Amino acid sequence: MIVQAFLRWAETARTGERARAANALAKAFVQSALGPDEHRAAMMAMTYLLDDPSPKVRLSLAQALASSDAAPRAIIMSLAEDQPEIACTVIACSPVLRDADLVELAGRGDSFTRSLVAARPSLGYSAAAAVAEVGDGPEIILLLENETASISRISLRRMAERFGHLADVRHMLLDRSNLPADARHMLVAHVAAALADSDLVTRTIGAKRIDIVTREAGDEAVVAIAGSIAQDEIPALVEHLKTSGRLTPALLIHALCSGKVDFFASAIVSLVNLEERRVRAILATGRIHAVRALFEAAGIGRDIVAVFVEAVFLWRRAAAGAGLDTCYFALLEQFDGSRGDGGAIGQLLDMVDLLHRGEMRRNARSYAADVSLVA
Repeated sequence: MIVQAFLRWAETARTGERARAANALAKAFVQSALGPDEHRAAMMAMTYLLDDPSPKVRLSLAQALASSDAAPRAIIMSLAEDQPEIACTVIACSPVLRDADLVELAGRGDSFTRSLVAARPSLGYSAAAAVAEVGDGPEIILLLENETASISRISLRRMAERFGHLADVRHMLLDRSNLPADARHMLVAHVAAALADSDLVTRTIGAKRIDIVTREAGDEAVVAIAGSIAQDEIPALVEHLKTSGRLTPALLIHALCSGKVDFFASAIVSLVNLEERRVRAILATGRIHAVRALFEAAGIGRDIVAVFVEAVFLWRRAAAGAGLDTCYFALLEQFDGSRGDGGAIGQLLDMVDLLHRGEMRRNARSYAADVSLVA
């Protein structure tokens, strides 16, 4: 009878009266101890108000229910898919909305709905993952700006894959300490591509030189990343480089001479059908024929395999106290006669020389910065 009376009244009541009634009804539902019959009647009346032609009425209902954990989930979900002002009221703060509900809203909703989900305080992992998977650039930026959102490393990688070409997304991802190493390399590649496409850079350097510079910078970045990540991240980085065709002989020899042995060993493991323990044993103590066979099994050409074998023995001496710079110089000196002849060994060593000089300059800049900071 209460519902019937309310429905008859609602047919003739003005918009303002219906809005006040909706607010009072919702507050009574969440704040008062209603009996079973009254509870059912209030639910029926609020469900009816979801179809009210005036958004003011639905907004008034949403405002009364938004902050309550006693609000009916079905009502809240309907309001969350209403007009933007109404949806914003409940998506922003309703404790009734679970992560699964937010995933559903992100998947089914439009850009505005996904933006509301992305900006929601204390957003959970699965809802953040949904936005990362289906959101557009602006929603991704909102998600990354949401300091209270829980974002997994998988979601960060997915954002790097989908929107690494956007400068704002790149900057915010690179600022995150938990960004996976392979995602960090993807973003470095996007930066290189953006520079290569710049008219100013093209006019200043030239297209052919740009290819060389970006390749060198990419290899240097990989070695730098490999030296700054946890060991359990290295296989993922190696697999990413292998899949993208960046696991080149020049990169491998540079990593070895730079002392990034964990990365180098993981790369060789990915290229041969041997256990990591066995590969590490060969690299650390294996005789020359075993080391050579290992590299040939990894697909390193016979025309350059001698450089890798020599680099391993030089690295062993460097690890025993000779120093890594000695490894570079000794390798270049050992094969000095092959440089400049246009052969494979000469080309590989030229690349090693360029990478080493680049690393020396970076170290010098870092040292100078530290001295200036102390001063």
